[in-house]
Amino acid sequence: MDNRARGALAEAAREHESFLWGLCYRMTGVAADADDLVQETYARALATPLERLDALRPWLTRVAVNLSRDHLRRRRREGYIGPWLPSPVETGDEEVPPSVEARLPGGGSTEGRYELLESVSFAFLLALEVLSPKQRAVLLLRDVFDYSVLEAAEALRMSEANVKVVHHRARAAMDGYDQSRCVPTRDVQERTRAALEGFLGALLTGDVAAAEALLASDVRALSDGGGKVRAAHVPVVGAKRVLGFFFRLMELRGAPIAAEARRLNGLPAVVAVFEPAADPLLATRTVIRVDVDARGKIRALHVVLADRKLLGVRMPV
Repeated sequence: MDNRARGALAEAAREHESFLWGLCYRMTGVAADADDLVQETYARALATPLERLDALRPWLTRVAVNLSRDHLRRRRREGYIGPWLPSPVETGDEEVPPSVEARLPGGGSTEGRYELLESVSFAFLLALEVLSPKQRAVLLLRDVFDYSVLEAAEALRMSEANVKVVHHRARAAMDGYDQSRCVPTRDVQERTRAALEGFLGALLTGDVAAAEALLASDVRALSDGGGKVRAAHVPVVGAKRVLGFFFRLMELRGAPIAAEARRLNGLPAVVAVFEPAADPLLATRTVIRVDVDARGKIRALHVVLADRKLLGVRMPV
């Protein structure tokens, strides 16, 4: 491929960058992995002669999905130390931020059964973890990016009948999520903000009763250190145990030196930085977020500590 053709291909490919990144992020749940997979997709595009640029998007989609599926298989083979959480990404206050929107080259956007912002929520990304890599790819193309059966079949090099079967099984596996979907409406965002701020404020002031009042009885706390920093290796379940876990954290770390409330993955979260401790395995950066029930009680607490998972988040000064 000569330089002129290479330049034309690179320029055409960049039109699809937002879509490809959003697809790879939803496939893997990790922003840094999405960055790597998009770059590898482009590298393969530049190394592969394509006769028609109008066939570029389906080809890029197929390559990105295949790379993502391979990545998921490796991740599952290798295992993960402790609970796995998605990596947080900034979504700001926009209804559909550019970082998660699947914009078409000619304008407009795609959106299927699941809303685009919903499909980057922690609840949705965690629900996807029960799916096989193939089921995940089919569900995302059909129900998030609104691909037809034919389009999904062509992108994944599957028969239409196989796409339908895999899609049916993927939807069945998502039934638990579908019964209590996490759609980041303004009301849900406000209830989440109030619960998160109230809980963290109670921790900082040592108000056990106020903190406990904000927790559902069956609350689950997950902390993801990626095996690199100290974190609970199993879920902490139940209001009493979760309270003990977080107050113990406060004893170990104290108050952060800088913290900011931020909209991450469609919902409020807190990004915090701590002074380095004598123990080098104690993380100095974290994102804390919650999911709430209809009453505004916290049903899930997530603490992301692994450095690689925090690459997509701006740290407070």
